[in-house]
Amino acid sequence: MNNVLALEQGVAWIVTDDPWRLVRNEEDELPASSLIVPLARWLQNPARHAVWLGPDDEVESLKPWLLTLSLIALDFPSFRDGRAYSQAYLLRTRLGWTGELRAVGDVLRDQLSHMRQCGFDSFAVREDKSAEDALKGLAGMSVLYGRSVIEPRPLFRRR
Repeated sequence: MNNVLALEQGVAWIVTDDPWRLVRNEEDELPASSLIVPLARWLQNPARHAVWLGPDDEVESLKPWLLTLSLIALDFPSFRDGRAYSQAYLLRTRLGWTGELRAVGDVLRDQLSHMRQCGFDSFAVREDKSAEDALKGLAGMSVLYGRSVIEPRPLFRRR
């Protein structure tokens, strides 16, 4: 994947040697490399170490395998479709997922700060957009008023 940004200890950077390849088509032949496959295909062979969920997929279906997965990708088929925000929040808070959580699909700079608050720590920015410019989107807001995955206390409780 190109245009991948990652967060490590709160610091954002451009990933230059991302080993993962997103497989969108269910019929594609799968080489033996680091693949992110759709949930339906992944369930046929859960030995693979990365899966991507579409907006209609239930995150709870991954619960038995959370300790063995290396990466979970959540798909944004359109910037107007925010269901992956809820999926990310559920994975981080309810299911306790601590591994890499990647946003894929129609990922744009303006969304990155909110994605970070929901628990994403890597972002596959759209190919037609600049990764360098997208880094600025991770700076986001300096003060968060509400609670989030990275700061569960609302502002009035942080005094």
